[in-house]
Amino acid sequence: MIDSRTAPYAALLLRLALGVMYLAHGLTKLLVFTLPGTAKFFASIGFAGWLAYPVTAFEIIGGLFLIAGVLPRWVAAIGAIQLLVAASVHFGNGWGFASPNGGWEYPVFLAVTAAALALLGDGKFVLVRSGRKSA
Repeated sequence: MIDSRTAPYAALLLRLALGVMYLAHGLTKLLVFTLPGTAKFFASIGFAGWLAYPVTAFEIIGGLFLIAGVLPRWVAAIGAIQLLVAASVHFGNGWGFASPNGGWEYPVFLAVTAAALALLGDGKFVLVRSGRKSA
């Protein structure tokens, strides 16, 4: 049974953790690897290089939206799909993310976490709800 008194706070914690993770990954792509560098990496692993731009934008804006509580269920649902696509790069590298070129454990865990948030609901302290009444 779900504890309806604490579930909104659980969703808040999940939302904040995912938001910080997305923001950190997006800013790393932008400020450390640079957008042209990220595009070059995307191309080297078989994705269209131009995808680096919307992916980075989603990670930064989506991270901020999750932290602020703006449409969290929608952001989490889109993020779960994005993370599964990102995980596909790592499937051939084994399970552990410490494997050479990174395994798939971390991106798949994050995808499942994002899917759980999308199913759980917006949580507490939301600026713009995702539509349905949620935890």
